Amino acid sequence: MSRFALYPEQDPRELPAYTVAEAARFVDVPAATLRSWFAGRTYPRTDGVGSFEPVLAPADTRTVRLSFRNLVEAHVLRALRTRHGIRLKTVRDALKMAEEKLGIPDLLYRNKSLLVGGQNLFLERYGELLQLDVSEQIAMRRVLEVFLSRVDWDSRDLPIRLYPFLPRTDTSQRSIVIDPQVAFGRPILVGSGVSTSALVQRIDAGEAIDAVARDYDIAPHDVETAILFEKAA
Repeated sequence: MSRFALYPEQDPRELPAYTVAEAARFVDVPAATLRSWFAGRTYPRTDGVGSFEPVLAPADTRTVRLSFRNLVEAHVLRALRTRHGIRLKTVRDALKMAEEKLGIPDLLYRNKSLLVGGQNLFLERYGELLQLDVSEQIAMRRVLEVFLSRVDWDSRDLPIRLYPFLPRTDTSQRSIVIDPQVAFGRPILVGSGVSTSALVQRIDAGEAIDAVARDYDIAPHDVETAILFEKAA
């Protein structure tokens, strides 16, 4: 049975669960940047005002509320832009090429095996579009591997969990998870199911870290991790 069988009407991964501000914190991207990825933006030009179209489609186009699917897409898009700072138009062209010429729809969400591992057809074509040499393509593949290691996938290569990066910590650390099946998709501590926001609310109310940790049967370090994540700007 699918782990999402409790949601027969709609896959919870597709529900508009997050504001742009929340999602921006979860994937560590400036809110203005994330909004431009999903809603486009205008910019000044010498002859007036220019604009560009969004790269990705939000779960709710009217409110620009984002889904778990959108979090994963933004997480992977951040990886593609991290090393080379490429223009969004180039990313858009590459994604269009993947769908129209390579027959790969929803690349940033579905096709882990086509992004890393043995089948690197898209990455090679993407590298050609960016005019990257072989060593740069290898470096970009490594960035993708680091980012995709933060995602758990099911047997169909569909994401089921996302482990956000924590500020100023080892990138291999997976202490916090976003699972659309748990806590309505809010970030929780791995292994405990405790919402990071609930922990921080109690600390902000004046309770001691040790006392909060005892109440939830977790380590004080876990509470500190939740604080670090929730207060990251």
